[in-house]
Amino acid sequence: MAILHFSVIEGTTWSGAHNRAGMRLAEKYPNLKYIYREQVGPDQTVPFAEEMIAREQADIIVGNAEFIGMPLLDIVDKYPDKIFVAVTTSDLTTRPNFIRIFPRQYQSLYLEGLIAAALTETGNVGIVSAYPNLQVLRRQAGFVLGVQEAAKKLNKDVKVHIKYVGDWYLPAEERAVAETLATQYNCDVLTQQTDSGSTLDVCKARGLWFVGKDMDTVCFYKWATTDTVAISFDTRWEVVYDKIIEAFLKGEKPPEIIFPGMESSIKLADGTEVTTTDIMNDCKVGVDAISPKARDLLPKEIIDLVAERREGMRKGTFDPFTEHALVSNGTGLEVEGLPIPPKGTVVKMAGEKPTDEFLLQKINFDLDGVNILP
Repeated sequence: MAILHFSVIEGTTWSGAHNRAGMRLAEKYPNLKYIYREQVGPDQTVPFAEEMIAREQADIIVGNAEFIGMPLLDIVDKYPDKIFVAVTTSDLTTRPNFIRIFPRQYQSLYLEGLIAAALTETGNVGIVSAYPNLQVLRRQAGFVLGVQEAAKKLNKDVKVHIKYVGDWYLPAEERAVAETLATQYNCDVLTQQTDSGSTLDVCKARGLWFVGKDMDTVCFYKWATTDTVAISFDTRWEVVYDKIIEAFLKGEKPPEIIFPGMESSIKLADGTEVTTTDIMNDCKVGVDAISPKARDLLPKEIIDLVAERREGMRKGTFDPFTEHALVSNGTGLEVEGLPIPPKGTVVKMAGEKPTDEFLLQKINFDLDGVNILP
C-alpha cells in the first residue's frame, strides 16, 4: 500500500494520522508493506505512483488529499488490477478501481463543540481555518452544531468566530490568526482546521483551552498536556483503508465511495479496537478523554450528553446532521451549480436524514450564527 502525502509527515496531524494508519496496517497484515512519499504536489502524483508500482510493486495507491488523488484518474485504466484511492473534498468521481474516501469526522467534531461551548467563559470560541472548501465547511458545521446545542441547553450566549489563513499548513499565519482570535475577539477556547501546532502554541502561551483535530497530539506527539488540551478527536484512517485491503485480498473491488463513522471499527495487531473517529486525549477515549481540569468545569448534563450522543453514533442511531436543521448563514463557498443559500434558508429540516452525496457535496454554506472574519 502506497500513500502519497501532500505535506510533511512529522509534526502534522493530517498526514501524521495517515502515516500512523499505514504503519498500523502493516503490523496487522504480515503480507502488507506500507510505502510512501511526502510533500507530493499534483504534478508529482502520477510519476510517483508509476514509480512505486514499477519499483515497489504497489497494489493500492492513495492520494491523501483530493488535489493529490485526482491526477490518479489519468492512469486507472492503464493499471486495471491496481486500486487507486483519493480522499474526497467535493468531487465524487469514481471508477471500479478509483475509490473515494472520507471519515465522518464531523461526528467527533460535534462532540467537541458540546464541550467547547460549555468551557468558554467569555462566550467566544475561535476556529483557525485553512480556506473555504466543502470538507472544511462540513467539519466546521459539525462543530458548530455541538456548540449551538450545548449553548442552548446551558442558556449561554456563545459565538463562533472563524478566520481563514489561506492554506492547510502555514505555521506563521496560523499563529497570527490564533493571536487575533484571542486578543481581538476575546476567544478563550480555540480549535483549528489547519495542520500545524501553532494554534496550540498560542493556547499554551496564553492559558487558553485548545480543542484538537485529526490526532490525539497529547498522546502521540507530546505537544502539550491536558492542562491546555481540553479534548481532541482522533482519525483512524486505518479503518477506512482496511475496507479496501480486505476487498483486495478477496479479489473483490471495494465500494467506490467509503464514508464510515463511529459505527465502523477494526482491531489492531495488539487487539485494540478503534472506531473510524472518536474523541481522544492523552491516550484515553470517550468521556474519559476530557481533560480532568476541563471536566471539573463542565456541568454534569454536558458530560452526560457527550456520553449519550457518542454512544448513539457508535450504534448508528444518532447523527448530528440528521438531528438538527441546517440553516444557512448566507456565507460559504459558491460552486458551479450550487450558489450559497441566502441567510436564514433552512437547507435541511431537523430530523431529515441527509444523503451521503448531500454531506459530501452540498454543504457549501456556513451555519447561521457564525462570524466569518475578514
